[in-house]
Amino acid sequence: MSDNVAPTELEPGIPALGRRRILLIIGALMLGMLLAALDQTIVSTALPTIVADLHGASHLSWVVVAYLLASTASTPLWGKLGDLYGRKVFFQSSIVIFLAGSVLSGLSHSMLELIAFRAIQGLGGGGLMVGAQSIVGDVVPPRDRGRYQGLFGAVFGVASVVGPLLGGVFVEQLSWRWIFYVNLPIGAVALAVVATTVPGHGARVHHVIDYLGTELLALAATSLVLLTSLGGTTYRWSSAPIYAMGAAGVAFTVAFVVVERRAKEPVLPLHLFASRAFSTTSVVGFIVGFAMFGAITYLPAYFQIVRGASPTISGVDLLPLMAGLLVVSIASGQIISRTGRYRIFPIVGTAAMTLGLVLLSRLGVASSTVSSSLDMVVLGMGLGGVMQVLVLIVQNSLPQSELGVATSGATFFRSIGGSFGTAVFGAIFSNVLVGNLAAHLRGHALPAGVNGASMTPGVLDRLAAPVRDAFVAGYAESIRTVFVIAVPIGFLAFLGAFVIPHVELRRAGTARNEAGAAPAPLALDTHL
Repeated sequence: MSDNVAPTELEPGIPALGRRRILLIIGALMLGMLLAALDQTIVSTALPTIVADLHGASHLSWVVVAYLLASTASTPLWGKLGDLYGRKVFFQSSIVIFLAGSVLSGLSHSMLELIAFRAIQGLGGGGLMVGAQSIVGDVVPPRDRGRYQGLFGAVFGVASVVGPLLGGVFVEQLSWRWIFYVNLPIGAVALAVVATTVPGHGARVHHVIDYLGTELLALAATSLVLLTSLGGTTYRWSSAPIYAMGAAGVAFTVAFVVVERRAKEPVLPLHLFASRAFSTTSVVGFIVGFAMFGAITYLPAYFQIVRGASPTISGVDLLPLMAGLLVVSIASGQIISRTGRYRIFPIVGTAAMTLGLVLLSRLGVASSTVSSSLDMVVLGMGLGGVMQVLVLIVQNSLPQSELGVATSGATFFRSIGGSFGTAVFGAIFSNVLVGNLAAHLRGHALPAGVNGASMTPGVLDRLAAPVRDAFVAGYAESIRTVFVIAVPIGFLAFLGAFVIPHVELRRAGTARNEAGAAPAPLALDTHL
C-alpha cells in the first residue's frame, strides 16, 4: 500500500502518519514485545542444562525471578518517563538495555553473574512492555487501536508456545547461551525501525515522577521475594537474615503507603483499592501469576529428569498447556465481546486451574504422556479463562481517567505473583529434594561430584540402574510436592473470583483523560 494515501488523523498534537508507516511502527513494536515475552519462557527448558553447567540448583528459580522482578518493578517508572520526555527515546533505551543484558547473560560464567544480568534484561523488558503499548496510542487513532491490541496478544501467545521449544532446540543443537544471543538480531531490527519511523515528538504533559514511591515499591517486593526464595534453603527460617528481610519488606511497604498518600502523582494510587473490582482482581491475578510461572518453571525439569526427554522434546511436551491457554483465551474473548458477560470466566477459569494443579500433583515416574498432557490442557484452559479477563474487568470498572494506572496496577500484581510463585516453589523444591533423594538413595551413593544441582539427562543415563531409578523417584516426588502445595493456593483464587463484581461493559471512549493523554480503549475484541 502506498504512503500517498491520506494520513490517518490522530489526537491533537500528534503528527498524522501514512498507513505504511503505521504498519512498520506496529511491526517494530511487536518485535519489542516479542523480545520481552519470549524471555519469560525461553529459559524454562534450558534451566536444567544451565544449572548443570554453572552449578547451583538451589538458585535455579532466580534465573526466572530476577527477570520477572526487575521487569515488574521498573514498568511504572518507564511509563512516567515516557509521559514526561516522549516515549520514543525511552523505548529505544529499553531495547539497548535489554540487548546489553542478553549479551552479558550469554557470557555468564556463574549463576550469580547470570542472575544479575537477567535482572538487567528485565529492566529493559519492563520498558519494552509499557513502551510498545503506549506508542500505539501515539500513532494509531482510538477507533483503530483494538485491532492492534489483538496483534500484541498474538505475540504473547506465540512466545508462550515457541519459547520453551526454541530454548530446547538451542540447548541441543548449539548452546544454552544462544537463548540470549538470539535476541540480538531481533532487537537490532526493532531498534532500526523505531529510529526511522516512530515520531520523536507528540503530545507531552508534564508529570511529577514518583521516584520515591517507585523505589520503595521495588524494595518492598524485592525484600519479600528474597525472603521466600532464601528461606529454608540458603538460610534457616528462624535465622537473623530471614527476620531482617521480613522486617525490611514490612517497613518498605509501610513507607510506600505513607509516601503514596502524599505523592502528587503516585505510581500506584491507593484509592484504587477502594474499588472492589480492582482489589479482588489484583488478589486473583497475583495467585494466577503465582501458579502459572511455577508450573512453567518446573514442568520441563520433570520431563527432562523423570521422563528422560531431551530439552527440545521437553519444550514440545509443554505444548498442551499452551494450547489450552490459547484456545480458551480466544474463545472467552469472543464470547465476552458478543454477550457482554464476563463474571463467569474468572470463576470457571480458577476452578479449572485448581483442578489442573490437583491432576498435576499426581505426576510420577509411571505417569503416561497422554495423562500428563491432559492434565496440562486443563491447567492451560483455566489460565486462559482468567488471565486477560481480569485486565478487562479492571479497565471496565474504573473511570476512563484512571485506565492506564489501573491496568498497570493489575499487571503489576500478576507479575509480582509470578515472581513470588517461582521463588516459593523454588524454595519448596530445594528443601524437599535433599530429603527425598536421601530417602530413595538409601543404600546407594551417587558418584563423586554428582548431585541434584548437576544432574542432566546425559549424566542420569550414565548412572547404574538402581541409582538412576532411586534418583528419578526422589526427583519426581519433589516436583509432585510443589503441585500439592499449589492446590490450596489455586483454591484461594477460586474463592476470590466469587467476590469479583459484575459491571456492565462499556464501549471504549476516545476523549482524553484528566491528565491530557489519550486513554487506551476498553478492549472487547479477542486478545490474550
